[in-house]
Amino acid sequence: MTKVLFMIPTLMHGGAEKVLVNLVNNLDKTKYDVTLYSIFDVGVNKDFLNNDVKYQYKFKKLFRGNSQLMKLFSPKFLYRYFIKDEYDIVVGYLEGPAARIISGCPEKKAKKVAWIHIELNDEQKAKVGFRTLNEARECYRNFDHIVAVSKNVASLFTQHIKPKTEVKVLYNTNDTALINEMASDTIAYPFDKSVINLVSVAKIIWTKGFDRLIDVHKRLIDEGYKHYINILGIGEDQGKLQKKIEELGLQDSFRFLGFHKNPYKFVSRSDLYICSSLREGFSTAVSEALILGVPVVSTNCSGAEELLGANNEYGIVTENTEEGIYNGLKKLLSNPELLKYYKDKATERGRFFSTEKTVKEVENLLDSLIDG
Repeated sequence: MTKVLFMIPTLMHGGAEKVLVNLVNNLDKTKYDVTLYSIFDVGVNKDFLNNDVKYQYKFKKLFRGNSQLMKLFSPKFLYRYFIKDEYDIVVGYLEGPAARIISGCPEKKAKKVAWIHIELNDEQKAKVGFRTLNEARECYRNFDHIVAVSKNVASLFTQHIKPKTEVKVLYNTNDTALINEMASDTIAYPFDKSVINLVSVAKIIWTKGFDRLIDVHKRLIDEGYKHYINILGIGEDQGKLQKKIEELGLQDSFRFLGFHKNPYKFVSRSDLYICSSLREGFSTAVSEALILGVPVVSTNCSGAEELLGANNEYGIVTENTEEGIYNGLKKLLSNPELLKYYKDKATERGRFFSTEKTVKEVENLLDSLIDG
C-alpha cells in the first residue's frame, strides 16, 4: 500500500481546503494509506473528513506571525519538526509554507509533489511563504512533480518560478454525490420565485469583486431588471460593502447570508451563479454550480474558460471589468430562453468534473510516481 501525506496550513473555509478534503475522502483506500496533515487544527472543513483518512496537526490554534516565524528555520529542519513518519509520496497542497516544508523532505525514496492553486503572477505572490524569490525557486526545484489547478495557473507558475519539471494540470475534486445529496436539504430562507435569484459563494474579500457587482446590480435594478443577489460567505470586507449597499438602497435585493456549511441547498434553488472575481485559481464554487445544473456568468479569471468554454459553450465568460459583468448579466436577465439554454449546458458540463473522473486522474499521477 502506498503511504501518501498531504500537507496544508489549515482546513479553513477556502476552496483549496474543501477540495483537498474531497480528494482524500475519495482516494481508493485499498491502494493508498492517506494522511492529511494540517499545520493548525482549525477550520470547518475538518468536520467533513472521512474516518478512513488519518488526520494530524502540530498546533491547536492559529497564531499571528506564524509564516514569518517559520522562515527563521530551514525547510529540512521544519520537515523533521513536523513530520515524524515515513511516506512514499509527500504533497504540499498549497503554495507557500506547506510547499516550503515539504520541499525539505530528506527521505530519498519519498516523491515530493507541489500543488499550486493561485495565480503567481508577480514576484511578491511567487515568494509568499518563502524568504526570497530565489529560495522559492530553489525549493520548488526539489519537487519531483508540480500540479496546477488550471492552465493559466500552470503558465504563470512556469513563467515566474521556472521549475525543473513540467507542470501538470489536474482539476479540483468535487464530491458530486454529496453535493447533490446536500442540495436537496430543506431551506428556511424564502426565495421569491417571481424574480431571478442570483447567488455567489466566496470569502467576502476585495479579490472577489463584490464592490463592482453591487454597482452592476444597481444599474440593472434602475433599468428595470428585477433580481436578487445572495452572497454566501464571510470576510473582512463585509462591513464596508454592507454600508455601500445601504447607501444605494439595495438592502432588500443584495444580501449577505453568512457562511453556511451547506451552500448547495441555496445554489440549487438559484437561477444563476455569478463569479465576479478579479482573480481565481480555478473556481471550486463555479464547478459546483455546474454540477447542480445552475447557469454561470463568470469574469475571465484563471480557469473560467476551462470551466465554461473558450466560446461561451457552457456558460458566459465576461471581460474582467465592471462593464463586462454588467453585459453578461444583462444578456441573461433579458433573455429567459438563453437562461434556460445555459441551464441545460451547465448540467452537461457538470458531468465533466465528476468525482470519479478527477480522482482517477490524481490516482494515475500517484501511481506513476511510484512506478517511475
